[in-house]
Amino acid sequence: MHMRLECKALPISSLFPFLYFMIRDFHIVKREEDIGYYAGYVGSAYMLGRALTSVLWGVVADRYGRKPVIIIGTATVVIFNTLFGLSVNFWMAIATRFLLGALNGLLGPIKAYATEIFRNEYQALGLSTVSTAWGIGLIIGPALGGFLAQPAEKYPNIFSKDSLFGRFPYFLPCLCISLFALGVMIACFWLPETLHKHIQDGDSYDKMESGKDKIVEAGEKTPKKSLLRNWPLMSSIIVYCIFSLHDMAYSEIFSLWAVSPRKFGGLSYSTEDVGNVLSISGAGLLVFQTFLYPYLERLLGPIMVTRICGIMSIPLLSSYPFIAMLSGISLKILLNCASVAKNTLSICIITGTFLLQNRAVDQEQRGAANGIAMTAMSLFKAAGPAGGGAIFSWAQKRRDAVFLPGNQMVFFILNIVEFVGVLMTFKPFLVQRED
Repeated sequence: MHMRLECKALPISSLFPFLYFMIRDFHIVKREEDIGYYAGYVGSAYMLGRALTSVLWGVVADRYGRKPVIIIGTATVVIFNTLFGLSVNFWMAIATRFLLGALNGLLGPIKAYATEIFRNEYQALGLSTVSTAWGIGLIIGPALGGFLAQPAEKYPNIFSKDSLFGRFPYFLPCLCISLFALGVMIACFWLPETLHKHIQDGDSYDKMESGKDKIVEAGEKTPKKSLLRNWPLMSSIIVYCIFSLHDMAYSEIFSLWAVSPRKFGGLSYSTEDVGNVLSISGAGLLVFQTFLYPYLERLLGPIMVTRICGIMSIPLLSSYPFIAMLSGISLKILLNCASVAKNTLSICIITGTFLLQNRAVDQEQRGAANGIAMTAMSLFKAAGPAGGGAIFSWAQKRRDAVFLPGNQMVFFILNIVEFVGVLMTFKPFLVQRED
């Protein structure tokens, strides 16, 4: 399950370290400050494609099983992620990313699968594993993109400029991810199906033992509640969308900010430097989510964990423009610490909303519910890179402004979105299902 989710996360995030340079190499922009606009469109194309088909894949997963959708999704990564690495112009990059998102319905079925293979008391651990795999993929992806992009420049003794990887400088990271996805796709044929293998409510063995649930008599069928009228589900999806918008915009902005020149308020990092920062974040994220999150969820509950992590993110993001004023070892230490903390807080928030969504519906509706969540979230995530790139480019042109100059405005706007998400975690907006 972990590897299957990596196939979803790696293509989403691997382009962030080199996207700035890829757009520049397409020679589509007239001014360097405008690169952020076009980078945002490429980042949004994937999410737009996913938004159009997520409900469809959820319905397919509920009708035909989780396994076929997972196999098709991994096959899509193999094909279209490879083609993206071979893009020769801006429009080919847009098209391949859009098709990659539209034909890749992995996340919803995997979330449903995780809740179906765990008993209720272990669902926090199961979905923590899902969000950890997702988070690690979002970290390893940029690391791969950072280390392996432009190999003819970084490793001239291995890759010549006349080779395939010299002519297509961003193909190597895409190829590595596609080969990994190919191996995962083959392994998926031995994946057990979980659909229709649980009692109707998907409840734990302990609940059946205590007599809290009754087996439905033959011929009796409980009417399915409309998902759109299920407020615990819909409220958790809305909160999920707000935080997803923030996280996707942050991912786009962080990479653009890190590689942009110092004169524009950036760090003048190379793709390899960005890869280093994001790979270090992965180690701390893995430890926290595996060993600490399930304990925190049992102690505080998913809503309180989500709320606290959202509040802690606000002052952390406010510090980023001032971190850019540093240099040398102090910059590296503080930036790595901030990156580990920010990514850990973000994954805790997403894990909490995962739990709330899957607990709000019965087992036979989880695929459709996750499809609705993926559609809504994908629309917000499609807006994230486009909006983040546009805000970043606009901010670089107002470096001399009196009020929140340059990148201070960028992180201020990110904090506004985070603050709105935190407000939505309070009653009466966000509620849990009452069993």
